[in-house]
Amino acid sequence: MVTKRVIADKDFKQIIIRTHRGMKNMTMRVKANGLYVTVPPFSRTDEVLRVLEQYRSPLLEKYKKVAKKSFDMNYTIDVQSFKLRLAPGPFTFFSVKFEDEKVIIYCPKNVDFSNDDVQRLVRNAIIRAMRRRAEEYLSPLLKVLAEENHFTYKKVRIKATKSRWGSCSAAGSINLSCYLLLLPPHLIDYVLLHELCHTKEMNHGPKFWELLNSVTGGLAFQLRKELRDLKVDF
Repeated sequence: MVTKRVIADKDFKQIIIRTHRGMKNMTMRVKANGLYVTVPPFSRTDEVLRVLEQYRSPLLEKYKKVAKKSFDMNYTIDVQSFKLRLAPGPFTFFSVKFEDEKVIIYCPKNVDFSNDDVQRLVRNAIIRAMRRRAEEYLSPLLKVLAEENHFTYKKVRIKATKSRWGSCSAAGSINLSCYLLLLPPHLIDYVLLHELCHTKEMNHGPKFWELLNSVTGGLAFQLRKELRDLKVDF
């Protein structure tokens, strides 16, 4: 019995079919590196692919949201809180330069952007630059918002998490994602205020939303919807 089959695909790059002994039905899940399909034992590949075709369109829409962006020399990030571009450099290695409010990643001459290692290096350089900018921007902003609204917190850490914008521990420590820089400033404020409210209300009950409404001018639910509807492309 074949437990794993990898099939090249024009849309998902690859389809990974895995067999699971306890499965009774087929499940499909998109990830950044392809489409993962889990099937019951003895499932035929041609039958799996035939069923998959019925769901290709909606799965492809989900895949586009999670697939990693490819970088080239024309890649830029140009939002209010973070500006970055790539440029050819005189060295044989990648280097990052911070110029006022802009970040420039200098790339080696004749760099091959089709190389997976190059893509990884560029992505890691961007994330490092974003984390540094986030330290400079988000940490002071959190302090100002806390003082203005009479909150206290223990410490703040900047992480490169994409699964959530922020979190607050029971001890009052706040974690913030560096990807917050890609949001409009008013939504950055909303996320920071959301986490600060958790220093007083650790749940999402009525008292929490009452508190968050009081520090967002009664716009808590409107801002939550705007954040949920926003598509961040990175």
